[in-house]
Amino acid sequence: MLNKKNLFVTSALALTFAASSALAAVSADQAARLGKDLTPLGAEKAGAGAIPAWTGPLAAPAGFKAGQKYVDPFPAEKAKFVITAENVEQYKANLTDGQLAMFKKYPKTYRIPVFETHRTAGYPEEINKATAENAAKTKLISGGNGMANYEQGIPFPIPADGLEVVWNHIVRYRGGSVSRVVGQVTPTPDGAYSLVKFQDEFTFKNKLADYNPATMKDNNILFYFKQDVISPARLAGNVLLVHETLDQVKEPRKAWIYNAGQRRVRRAPQVAYDGPGTASDGMRTSDNFDMYNGSPDRYNWKLIGKKEIYVPYNSYRLKNDKLKYDDIVKAGHINQDYTRYELHRVWQIEGTLKDGQRHIYAKRTMYIDEDSWQAVEIDHYDGRGQLWRVAEAHSMFFYDVKVPWYALETLYDLQSGRYLALGLDNEEPVSYNFGFERREADYTPNALRRDGVR
Repeated sequence: MLNKKNLFVTSALALTFAASSALAAVSADQAARLGKDLTPLGAEKAGAGAIPAWTGPLAAPAGFKAGQKYVDPFPAEKAKFVITAENVEQYKANLTDGQLAMFKKYPKTYRIPVFETHRTAGYPEEINKATAENAAKTKLISGGNGMANYEQGIPFPIPADGLEVVWNHIVRYRGGSVSRVVGQVTPTPDGAYSLVKFQDEFTFKNKLADYNPATMKDNNILFYFKQDVISPARLAGNVLLVHETLDQVKEPRKAWIYNAGQRRVRRAPQVAYDGPGTASDGMRTSDNFDMYNGSPDRYNWKLIGKKEIYVPYNSYRLKNDKLKYDDIVKAGHINQDYTRYELHRVWQIEGTLKDGQRHIYAKRTMYIDEDSWQAVEIDHYDGRGQLWRVAEAHSMFFYDVKVPWYALETLYDLQSGRYLALGLDNEEPVSYNFGFERREADYTPNALRRDGVR
């Protein structure tokens, strides 16, 4: 059940910090709590009720070798109970409005199997060290649109307001560089779908093989992202290149598309905010990718406090290579029999569209995992104030490289009865590839043109 004492304490702490300047780093005394009563990333180290104490990141299972498919470290565990439409009232205090709406929309099929909680997330020691340094020096600048004194790690492990929590999610550690082959589906209400397969890769600027702050052409770059469409044939060969800027108000995100049919590169001005997501059939916006990405400047962000919620976690069963995509993709929502939910503490924040700004989502309610700073649930509201889309991120920990990330992202449209699922790789022979090397010249429009011609 909800730990009211922890909610009161953390809410009071957040309000105390919010009373000071939102642009200021925390005091040295507060920063010294990291690694003591707080984890190196700023979560409460102590356990409470069904939530255990954090004792460090999960180690790779015995016999696991890098490059293999990720195996479930808890294969023998069974669900402690299952939440259904029949018993949901008993658990609603620990559910989001979006989850409750899913039970109402799909009373016969939507379910939440609840397992024992394991706090598996953590980062490499160099990222922990950078996070500790950030706590006392990193500040928001340019009205909250950028950061000073930030290089890597979590910028605000002891957040003062909702905007700092959002930034923690946006810039969180994802391995420095990674490539992957994953599938995206947008099923019709009856469950029919076609798979779109991507080869994604991104490299944070400080992980470039030739990284040198003094010679970088653009020091406002956060990371580089490239996405190749592998299939279906009608889309194959199209490539998206993104230069992700930190302050996107000062310097908007730069994007280019290589069109295989036209064999040319052109600027892509709509790859931001509520521009359409790649090959998503209108089922997600550009900033729905990675649950939420890009500049947070169009919203006012309010920190509600902490809650204990049943969220998708340690979702290794959705990566099982014995499953076929047809086993997972079903009408209305993914097959919940392969999901795993646990009770975790999350930061709850609310983003409300600013006066004079435009976006198809008038409000977003986000739930950010305290141990990893990544979004696990997001409720999206339309301009009428109606709950429209429900995002659930089925999180997992890439234990060999100490990267918390997603096994599968889902975005459910309550109005159309359709949804989007991104991250399917059960039928792929190769797992994620972390730590490869790229140079700045590999992410230029000229390089994109050369790759396309080949």
